[in-house]
Amino acid sequence: MATMNEKDYYAILGVSKDASRKEIQKAFQQKARKLHPDVNKAPDAEEKFKEVSEAYAVLSDEQKRARYDAMRSGSPFAGGASSSYGGSPAGGYAGGYGSPFGGSPFGGSPFGGSWSQRSSAGRGSAYNPEAGSDVVVDVDLTPDQVKHGARKGVKYRRYEPCSHCGGSGSVSSEHAHTCPSCGGSGSIGVDMSFLFGGGMFQMVCPECNGSGKVVADPCPDCGGSGRRQVMSEAVIEFPAGVHDGDTVRIKGMGHAGTNGASSGDLIGRAHVAAERLEGSAYRGFYIIGFVIPFLLLSAVSGVISLFALICLVPFVVGVYQVLKDDVLHRSSLWWKRGFSRMLTGVGNALLYALIAVMFVSCSSGMFYRPYLWL
Repeated sequence: MATMNEKDYYAILGVSKDASRKEIQKAFQQKARKLHPDVNKAPDAEEKFKEVSEAYAVLSDEQKRARYDAMRSGSPFAGGASSSYGGSPAGGYAGGYGSPFGGSPFGGSPFGGSWSQRSSAGRGSAYNPEAGSDVVVDVDLTPDQVKHGARKGVKYRRYEPCSHCGGSGSVSSEHAHTCPSCGGSGSIGVDMSFLFGGGMFQMVCPECNGSGKVVADPCPDCGGSGRRQVMSEAVIEFPAGVHDGDTVRIKGMGHAGTNGASSGDLIGRAHVAAERLEGSAYRGFYIIGFVIPFLLLSAVSGVISLFALICLVPFVVGVYQVLKDDVLHRSSLWWKRGFSRMLTGVGNALLYALIAVMFVSCSSGMFYRPYLWL
């Protein structure tokens, strides 16, 4: 999710950077009326409505707007604050906050008041420690490598802990600070009383992304996230007897977590073409299985009907799709998977046949015994 300083609220509302508060409110009203979920049923209408509401929440307040402009311009002072960041023992802001709940309809003036000097980066960054995700890499193996095992080198893109800040996201401060935008609640409110007769509209805080905390002195190399994207290399060792789809896990070699959280793992997934059932053969086995019950029913009844002749067409198509997939070089596991896929087709065919029989039976009963409806 993009942070507040990464979004152009003026462009979102379609106003100039020197627009008056009245122009900002008018632009918001026009967009909000078109994008409100009760009026606009487009899939992305709600998300766009939240976006314009977020822009209005910041630009309609003078102190918030001044702070936002300072963050966007790279100034180390936000909102025209008079006191500077002195690095207090508690890791807070010199000068303090005062009361975070003034008379503002947005829950006070967390953008103004005693907000202090930032780092040279001139902006805060959301502090939101989240464990890194795993990285899955498909590795092609030959039948000989499957039999004897193999060590395969791979290159992949991942996030690693930032070397400049040690992965914390902060250059000098040891602790995260309370978000000045929401006072630590993780959400801000927008006064909607002039629109649709609504009251306060709550949304995720754009500066801390809902965590309630920010990095006061974000690292210039990683922007405060504590990680950077790099190209990595690793060697994955697959044991003998591995099969298609089997995985090998290497701890800690996945994506690094944000703000010092734990890293994910690198997962090497074996891709053995001789064992992998996919493409035309995957569809062909299913078609064969789906048609088999109807052909057997026709054979048991001893009547070669037009329906049986029709069923022969998809059966032949299914057989053709299987045979064209280089069946002579497939392993026993491939055939087992094909048989399993064929049984899936048989099961679905029987289910559809049962539903059809029940439907016909019910329809016949209602037609010949209309008194049941009385």
